Amino acid sequence: MTPRLILASSSPRRRDLLAQIGVVPDDIRSPDIDENPRKSELPRPYAERMAAEKALAVSRAEGEVVLAGDTTVAVGRRILPQAESEADVARFLRLLSGRRHRVHSAISVIDAHGNQRVRCASSQVRFKSLSDEEIAAYAASGEGIGKAGGYAIQGTAEGLVQWIRGSHSAVMGLPLFETRALLRSAGFPLG
Repeated sequence: MTPRLILASSSPRRRDLLAQIGVVPDDIRSPDIDENPRKSELPRPYAERMAAEKALAVSRAEGEVVLAGDTTVAVGRRILPQAESEADVARFLRLLSGRRHRVHSAISVIDAHGNQRVRCASSQVRFKSLSDEEIAAYAASGEGIGKAGGYAIQGTAEGLVQWIRGSHSAVMGLPLFETRALLRSAGFPLG
């Protein structure tokens, strides 16, 4: 019998990405945790900790499997949070313009027996050199608000990206290769 899958995320993007590998969560439960980085915490361990804590923060009945994720955008050791305003988006894009940055997309699965596993996919992304007009237009579009690092690769921001090295789905918010592997290890029959 396939265990019930609980998605510990309210992100419609994560639901859409799961659907690409034929997975539909049985329930969605939004975690409520403190997402502030710890003092001197590096971006990848931060993403892994966030995914693990989100999975643990939602209720799980016996036999249920929980899947949670976190996507962290980083310039060097600096973690860029979710943009809360057009001004944040513009500030982040000025920082990302013409340079590469890393996107760490961690996932955590708690299997039906309560065992937790965490994996992380790290990708590099390079934006072209952006003009003030391009930055202002993207910020005004509203697309980057609520997104880690202030942009959504699956939207018009993809036209600003010179190259990606790594997982495109991870930059979008859920590394499908790693997710598939963890779900299979938790007992999901994926082809």
